[in-house]
Amino acid sequence: MSTPANSAAKGLAMSAAAERATLTFPEKRIGSHRRPDPNGFNQWLALTTRSLKSMIKTGELAVAVIAPLIFTVGFYLPLRFVMKLQGIDYAQFLMPIIVLQAMAFTAISASQLASVEALHGFTTRLKTMPVSGPVPLISRMTSGLVRSTITLTAALIYGYVIGFRFSGGVALAALFCLLALAISLALSLGADAIGTMAKSPEATSQALALPQLILGMLSSGFVPVSGFPEWIQPFVRNQPISQFSYAMRDMAAGSLTASTFVPAALWCVGLMAVFAPLAVWASVRRK
Repeated sequence: MSTPANSAAKGLAMSAAAERATLTFPEKRIGSHRRPDPNGFNQWLALTTRSLKSMIKTGELAVAVIAPLIFTVGFYLPLRFVMKLQGIDYAQFLMPIIVLQAMAFTAISASQLASVEALHGFTTRLKTMPVSGPVPLISRMTSGLVRSTITLTAALIYGYVIGFRFSGGVALAALFCLLALAISLALSLGADAIGTMAKSPEATSQALALPQLILGMLSSGFVPVSGFPEWIQPFVRNQPISQFSYAMRDMAAGSLTASTFVPAALWCVGLMAVFAPLAVWASVRRK
C-alpha cells in the first residue's frame, strides 16, 4: 500500500529545500516596520496553502485519486466469484476495507510530509519564527483531511462502479464518511508524530506499512471471521479494523445498531486520545 505514497514523497523531498527558503507569512504594519502577523489563523492559512500547493505540484492529489482504484481492482477482482458462491455481495462487503486502506494510505502520506519537513530543517525553522506552537501540526492535519476527502470521494465512486450502494439514507451515508475521516485523522496524528521524530520518509513508510498490512489481512474486511482458523478468530473479530468494518457495513446497509457502532467509536476515540498528545508533543518539542 505504501508504493504510491513513496513516489509522492520523492516529489516532496525535491521541493522542500526551495520552499523552506521562500516561506513568508502575512505581514502587518507596526509603525514604520512590517512584521510577520502573529495571528494564528493567518499562519495556519499560509502553511495549509503551502502544503496544498506542494501536493498539487508533486502530483500527490492525483495519487490520492488513483490509489483507491488500485485497492478496488486489486481486492475485488480476485475474490468476487468465490464470495458470490457463498452468497456474499462482495462489493458491499469489501467497500469498508477499501475505504480504510485509502485512509491508511493518507496517514502514510502524512508521516512522509512530516519526515520531509523535519529532515530538511523546515520544522526547526518554524520553531525559530513567531509561529504559534500547534499551528504547523494543525495545518498538516488540515491538508491531510483535504487529501482524505478526495481519496474517500474517489473510493466511493469506484465502489459504485462495482456495485456498492448506500441503502440506509443520507444520514447514515454521512456518518459512514465522517467515521472514515475521523479514522484518517486519528491515524494521521500518530503517523505525523512518528514521521516528525524519525526524519526518514522511507523508514517511516515501511514501519507504518507493516502493521497496516498485518491488521488488514487479519481482519473481517476481506473475508468473514468464519474464514479464519478458530484459534485466531477472537483477535480477528475484535481488532479495530474489523470493528470499523462492521460499523461501516451496517451504516451502508441501514442496519446500524449500538452493538456495532459503540466499539468502532470507542476505538476511534481511543486512537485519537493516544495519538493527538503524542503528535502535539513531537511537533512542539525542542531538542
